[in-house]
Amino acid sequence: MKTTLLTLICSTPLAFGLGCEGVKDLKLGNTEITAAETVAARAFQQPGGAKGKQNPAFGKLPAFCRVTATLTPSSDSVIKIEVWMPVGAAWNANLQSVGNGAWAGTISYPAMATALTDGYATASTDTGHLGGNAADFIPGHPEKVIDFSYRAIHEMTVAAKRIIEANYGRAASKAYFNGCSTGGRQALTEVQRYPADYDGIIAGAAANYSTNLHGAQVWTATVANRDPATVIPATKFALLHDASIKACDSLDGVKDGVIENPMRCRFDPKILQCKAADAPTCLTAAQVETARRTYAGPNGLFPGMEPGSETGWNTLSGQRPLGIADETYRYLVFQDPKWDYLTFDAERDIARAKRVIGPLMNSVDPNLRPFFYRGGKLLMYHGWADPGIAPRNSVNYFSSVVKTVGKSAAEDDIRLFMVPGMGHCGGGDGTSTFNMMAALSQWVEQGHAPESIPASRVRSGATDRTRPLCAWPQVAVYDGAGSTDEASNFSCAVR
Repeated sequence: MKTTLLTLICSTPLAFGLGCEGVKDLKLGNTEITAAETVAARAFQQPGGAKGKQNPAFGKLPAFCRVTATLTPSSDSVIKIEVWMPVGAAWNANLQSVGNGAWAGTISYPAMATALTDGYATASTDTGHLGGNAADFIPGHPEKVIDFSYRAIHEMTVAAKRIIEANYGRAASKAYFNGCSTGGRQALTEVQRYPADYDGIIAGAAANYSTNLHGAQVWTATVANRDPATVIPATKFALLHDASIKACDSLDGVKDGVIENPMRCRFDPKILQCKAADAPTCLTAAQVETARRTYAGPNGLFPGMEPGSETGWNTLSGQRPLGIADETYRYLVFQDPKWDYLTFDAERDIARAKRVIGPLMNSVDPNLRPFFYRGGKLLMYHGWADPGIAPRNSVNYFSSVVKTVGKSAAEDDIRLFMVPGMGHCGGGDGTSTFNMMAALSQWVEQGHAPESIPASRVRSGATDRTRPLCAWPQVAVYDGAGSTDEASNFSCAVR
């Protein structure tokens, strides 16, 4: 059969790529590409942001193709996405999609900037509604709730891959997803619901057990505010923190202001109980009980806060519950704008939540065989001092996966890194600066499973401590000689 030039062109329409501006004419189902333009190096201005208050990362961006699109997989879906693609040889041939925080509602521009600077084509979505940290999109919009829960990330992924292929004339070699908090839940949702979407996934501090997590967050606020006497003043959180560090800092053989493994800590806040009247330097008996219950969590339904996290307790133990937790129960579980969180009963109401929204929002399935059989790699991490999402939730989910798929498969395909002293997705007194993407890409592309990841503590722009982050259940163990601020003097071992 004779092959004509016309036949060849029609059968391989993207062989040479459409180029950035040409992507505007790409036809995708349920998708309107609203813009496709080349942005010069260091010229990006975040939409809606004040020109003089732009993220410093934008000033380092290389030239890139910026594509904006609206996806409408349902009659009530309005999912905004952006896809950024490095110009020419600056592309490393891979895609790195990035996740959101809280209720989303915005494109994750800073995370996209990091990915683009590292050479990745990158994608982000507002998950189908506008306005970060606002739940007003929920009432009367069940399709938008589905978009937020799982559909938007998947639809974004499908569209991004097509847009990348159209621009460059070839598909991305590998696809990665990188998210923390809500982004961590999105990561695990992708692994469980759409195992073919990504080759490697990073799930940080995953909010994947939505019903129990948000129930525990509401419960913690009720524990603190059940009576005026039970409230721990914010000024006393530092008191609790100092006492827990003093009690458990040295358990790993190194006194460094950080608890290496809080699961070994047996701190009892009763040590701070006032011997006479209430004072700024002690806790009343009622406040001691509040602290004990905050550490313990709600009756085995979800883990509590860890020793070392206390300076962030105002997030959960303030005068109101964490916004996303209150709104999840108010608008999704009870569908009552007047719902009073002080009526919350953990066993009754979390059980209700699991019936009403669990199938939609929970991502706790431990059977990751479909993802692993494809060669997919899952890298999880969580800060031990996280004051928002209990760190043991990640330990528990990791353990459930290992139990389900077997130790051999788990050793090949999943890793968990617990970060001593790190808060929610970053910060804190520990070594919270690290490059999970570098570890994941080496694992996926070169087959080198990470047993440890270099980490550092950066203060005032200078690194003052380095440590290895160790694959759980290993922890960093001091070798007994040399500076305890240098990673070379530590090894990974089970303790």
